[in-house]
Amino acid sequence: MKASRTTINVAPQSSFRNPDGSLVLIAGPCSAESEEQMLKTAQQLKAIKGISVFRAGIWKSRTRPDSFKGVGTVGLQWLDMVKKETGLRTACEIANAQHAEAALKHNIDLLTISGRATVNPFAMEEIAAVLKGTHMPVLVNNPVYPNLELWIGALERLQQAGLSDFGVINRGFSTDEQYPYRNHPRWDHMLQLKDLYPELPVLCDAAHIAGRRSLLYPVSQKAVDLGIDGLLFESHTNPPAALSSPQQQLLPQELDLLVNAVASKVKLTGTTELVEQLDELSQQIESLDDELMELLLRRTAMSKKMSQRQVGDLQPSLQAQRWQKQLHEWLQRTTSNGADKSLVAAVLNELQQQNTRNTGLGASAII
Repeated sequence: MKASRTTINVAPQSSFRNPDGSLVLIAGPCSAESEEQMLKTAQQLKAIKGISVFRAGIWKSRTRPDSFKGVGTVGLQWLDMVKKETGLRTACEIANAQHAEAALKHNIDLLTISGRATVNPFAMEEIAAVLKGTHMPVLVNNPVYPNLELWIGALERLQQAGLSDFGVINRGFSTDEQYPYRNHPRWDHMLQLKDLYPELPVLCDAAHIAGRRSLLYPVSQKAVDLGIDGLLFESHTNPPAALSSPQQQLLPQELDLLVNAVASKVKLTGTTELVEQLDELSQQIESLDDELMELLLRRTAMSKKMSQRQVGDLQPSLQAQRWQKQLHEWLQRTTSNGADKSLVAAVLNELQQQNTRNTGLGASAII
């Protein structure tokens, strides 16, 4: 969607744009789990060139109530310990005014605002009120769905509270077609914001866009090629045992290799074009899904017409024979062209059942 142009005054010496043009790198576990885990991870991340901020999830926004919701304020104490032990600046994500107040009390160095808060003007008003007069550096995640006005509105509310050291994070969006990403990057959406506000630092949360380790490099490289100012990663000393998002977290050693590859613009075989190819295939699948839905709607309408024009018992009998013959031919074609036979059979069975409901045909299932 088009967004109106307003004035956003960004601090000339931003916490989110390095003067030498190098990337701002922020990393840490998806969730704070223990004091030992936090310190061990931070010590290993500090050794990676370029990482200057350690982040960890303290409060986890969950769709289902019984999921792990984070350790809460005790995790802020662990972050403070990390800062004292390693010298790294610390960051955490907040979603409401209470989170902001707790983070300020525990001397967190910078905040990121949840995409679920960005989409809620009431939450943004309350967060901005808490941060007023603090000069806290703030990164604003994109709203969960593509809406530039909400993204810009969040920045305006922070500006009205007297803040100017802020930037934004593209962490991907919830869209109808996510594959192959966890959250679709909508690079065009990010670029529109960059065009409107070239002075605004833009970072990319590669972990939440990729959703899996295999896509972290191509997503990161794509973001860098588009001119972003920094990257956020998730790292854990034992990813398989992580309490949240194990599939998108890297060992610190693995993250070191990834950061070096991105910084040196290494073109790993096939990965430079991978994201663009996947984006194109994703668009083609979306188009085919639309066509399939249209065909199913047309077929349903025809099936209903047929049910209204039955003639005695002869028509259902003939139709049942024709249907069984057609099913046999379709399954033979499935075997020859390499399609997923179980998927095709399931779809055909459902179509057959619809015919039974609409026309009274009694053909047996094909599986």
